[in-house]
Amino acid sequence: MTVLPLVLNRRFFPLAFNNIFKSYCVEAIHIQSGNGRVDFFDRLLQHCISKIDERFSLDDGPVKQIHAQISVTSSFSSAFLSARLVTAYAKLTLLNDARKVFDNCPRECFSSSLFWNSMLRAYLSDFRYGAAVELYVRMREIDLHPDKFGFPLIVRACAMIGDVRLCELVHSHVVGIGLSSNPHVGNELMGMYGEIGLMGAAVKVFDRMPLRSRVSWNVVVAGFSKNFDCEGAVWMLRRMEGEGWEANPVTWTSVISSFARCGIGEKAWEFYVLMRQRGVDATAESIAVVVSVCDGAMTAKGEVVHCHVIRGGFERYIFVSNALVSMYGRNGDVGKAEFLFSSLRSKSLVSWNALISAYARTGLCDDAFSVFLRLESSNMVRPNVVSWSAVIGGFASSEGLKVAALELFRRMQSARVRPNSVTVASVLSSCAELSALSLGREIHSHTIRLFMDEDLLVMNGLINMYMKCGNLGAGEMVFRKMVFRDIISWNIMITGYGMHGLGLESLDIFDQMVEEGVKPDKVTFVGALSACSHAGLVLEGRKLFNRMSGVFNIEPSVEHYSCMVDMFGRAGLLEEARRVLKSMPMEPNAPVWGAMLSSCEMHRSVDDAEESAAVMFDMESGATGGYMLLSNLYATNGRWDEAAGVRTVARARGLRKVPAQSWIEVKKKVHSFSVGRGFEMDMDEVYLVLQDLRMHMVKESCVFISMCWEK
Repeated sequence: MTVLPLVLNRRFFPLAFNNIFKSYCVEAIHIQSGNGRVDFFDRLLQHCISKIDERFSLDDGPVKQIHAQISVTSSFSSAFLSARLVTAYAKLTLLNDARKVFDNCPRECFSSSLFWNSMLRAYLSDFRYGAAVELYVRMREIDLHPDKFGFPLIVRACAMIGDVRLCELVHSHVVGIGLSSNPHVGNELMGMYGEIGLMGAAVKVFDRMPLRSRVSWNVVVAGFSKNFDCEGAVWMLRRMEGEGWEANPVTWTSVISSFARCGIGEKAWEFYVLMRQRGVDATAESIAVVVSVCDGAMTAKGEVVHCHVIRGGFERYIFVSNALVSMYGRNGDVGKAEFLFSSLRSKSLVSWNALISAYARTGLCDDAFSVFLRLESSNMVRPNVVSWSAVIGGFASSEGLKVAALELFRRMQSARVRPNSVTVASVLSSCAELSALSLGREIHSHTIRLFMDEDLLVMNGLINMYMKCGNLGAGEMVFRKMVFRDIISWNIMITGYGMHGLGLESLDIFDQMVEEGVKPDKVTFVGALSACSHAGLVLEGRKLFNRMSGVFNIEPSVEHYSCMVDMFGRAGLLEEARRVLKSMPMEPNAPVWGAMLSSCEMHRSVDDAEESAAVMFDMESGATGGYMLLSNLYATNGRWDEAAGVRTVARARGLRKVPAQSWIEVKKKVHSFSVGRGFEMDMDEVYLVLQDLRMHMVKESCVFISMCWEK
């Protein structure tokens, strides 16, 4: 008779000497056969695994004790027991220990598919897809074929790796051993092709399946949804219903998600309503998807879905509540977003980020930063890259807070939080607005180190930064090195050259864009026409404007007419500018009249300026530009009383000119200064340089305006 040296951890097994484990101990003393020992250890491991699944304990001591007992009793010859031990270690996320068990098992275990499947499943649970494929290669080397339970695991690993050739090889192996007709394997194959974007192959697998389940239909519908193919998802839904299958909530959610992914909120709402009309109950997942599209024109629908959430009791799902907080934030209703956030019993990091984004998106940067600081001081969760990006993005998109955005980015780096493409794009936009070229170059180097130099959002941000900072060569270099360019890339280049008066270069980029088959949009023509205006290319601008509707079928908007008025006005063709203004199919807005007024001021046409200014003043625009232009024109013509009168009217209406602001970058820090504001740096040397420049201007007989430099 063999007596097991049973040692149990009382902390993990508090009932070991009571109830069921008392009987196990008594039974262990009388175990004589190998099968009895295997059953005994199997029951112990099952108990450990169940406790780990319940998150009762994540202590690895009991499993290692049982592992030791198995070794002492030479029970490793059982592939079943070895597989159970591998599973237990995998549940504890001890993959190295699981692999040691796998590698050190007797040769006879390696003929068992169950044994291999346990290790494959362990790798997939830890997202180690490459290791799972390596294990599959080892199986092939010893001429062992996976079974109907192993192949789905291998197929899933191939899908996540995304290698098309590898996926096709595994599919061929499945067909070769006759498992392609297995429903479970077939479903995984369809999911694999959906993951790598080959929906044609997924449909072929589906059509060849002799036996389909509702899961099979749902996998194909989900594949179309994942690949932004709304028509394919709807087609599969119709086909499913046509063949007598009833779509369940999973099917409907996939169809709704396809429209949400494509940004077609109206259709997503339409199918959500249709789902409810068909008597299919909404799920938390479908509710969350619909909430995600309820913004803009769909804002009112959000209130309706919120009612569905309350009536259905879905507020207990934190991801639904988070979606609602985010929805109200996108719609600018930060009050409701704050209320929902406060009512959450348990707040996840997503909840905090949703509220931070809500404030940042509506321009309430101080509130966003306040919530961020609350999160930072929280003991439960810490800010992640999304939290930082939301705050930095809010500051970067707000007027006068660009410097604060850069300072926050420095603080993020000190906190050792790795930025993502959204963070980098926000910081680059601040660098562009502040002309902080040195910092922009530093971030460019940063993107190369982080392998972001192929990210489209980051590359567009770099081009924009270089072009606005005046380093056109670097902007051109980044643009030429891009593997893929979208319409935004081309527009940035066209606008960038235009803003520096390089109209011909801007038009050359436009022609290259058209030659490469990229269709220009309205923004493209605004940039190109503006370039013609700044460079005095009247003939080219006129031709471009005619091509806009005649060749590209784009109807001119008020912005395009404004560019044309500005172009003719700058060239001194005031009559032509007036003709364009009066022929507009829509009512001219303040910027159009402002372009006309600016042209009049430039060419000292007082009568035309008074007419344009009168219209602008009637619009009651909050801008002071029109008043300043007219006042300056009066002053230029010696009509000082009228100049003073215009300024008096502006002050009476409560309008104040925003002081011009300048920036200077010193030692990687951006300093701002303007008229009437002190500057934190020692200005003595700055004044000396300015005086020196003034003397050079006098010597060169340049025209300048004398300024009084007050310290």
